Amino acid sequence: MFTLDGIRKFHGWTHACLSLLLDHLASIPATDYGEVLPAVGFPTPREQVIHIFNCEGFWVHTLQGLSYVDRSPAQCPAVSDARLFEQEVIQQTHTYLSGLTDRQLNSDTQLNFSDGDVAIRTPALILHHVLTHAFHHKGQIVAMCRALGHPAPDTDLNHFE
Repeated sequence: MFTLDGIRKFHGWTHACLSLLLDHLASIPATDYGEVLPAVGFPTPREQVIHIFNCEGFWVHTLQGLSYVDRSPAQCPAVSDARLFEQEVIQQTHTYLSGLTDRQLNSDTQLNFSDGDVAIRTPALILHHVLTHAFHHKGQIVAMCRALGHPAPDTDLNHFE
């Protein structure tokens, strides 16, 4: 059984790691933040970052039965804009979690998608996906930075216990 305290801790660690990455991205030339590297699914570091936060926003909204409109990379051209977006998404997640019990976190929930699809998942599973998904893309961004000649420092969890 997952707990709200555990999810909150995992969420905090994830965003602490993303903050380290954003610190690094803020130190590279702005042109490299938007540089296209076509071998990666989201081809620029900027698009990867915005995708991470859109994913969290989408799933937290979906868990609440709310629609979500993706933020475009053009709406967040600088790392400072991405940081503001991240703070909005963090707050939305905190607000969502504050209305749950541990039992609700682990109970099947019907998810209704805009295309008419329906799925049954627990909020714990969805939030686990959101947070591990962020690490997947964080790794891609670190690799992109390396390819652009700006190796990132360690951005993993070992800094937070």
